[in-house]
Amino acid sequence: MNEILDILDKDARTTPEQIAIMLGRSTEDVKAAINKMENDKIILGYKPLVNREKIEDDLVCALIELKVTPSAGEGFDSIASRIYCYEQVRNLYLMSGAYDLAVFVEGRNIKEVALFVSEHLAQMDSILSTSTHFMLKTYKREGVIFENIKGDTRELMV
Repeated sequence: MNEILDILDKDARTTPEQIAIMLGRSTEDVKAAINKMENDKIILGYKPLVNREKIEDDLVCALIELKVTPSAGEGFDSIASRIYCYEQVRNLYLMSGAYDLAVFVEGRNIKEVALFVSEHLAQMDSILSTSTHFMLKTYKREGVIFENIKGDTRELMV
């Protein structure tokens, strides 16, 4: 199962036939394993990895750190379920360390993201503080390097 996941994680377009050849298994076994993982909610979807800097897309992405205090009888899961329902929220993680939740959001511009934070997140009783960080450039995501950075090509002046 993990071998199949590793292959699909590198390239979700890899066909069951190709995976079967790579692993020395039958196509039917691979298809059945993939089907089971989809039914068991191990595989939740297949998405392309898009370099938005290469297309006409002015989406603004931000990481919002949240410090929260769950009220009696309400844990982090309950707070998270109220947050992840918003369409602006792309990713949400429970964290250890200086803050409790990491929320990744997208908006059409900085103002839209700021309004989302002030009108939705900051007004929740359980949220003590927010810290918003806007993403300026993507170098690597999901193990894929978006743009190789060339070394320093300046000449030494003597």
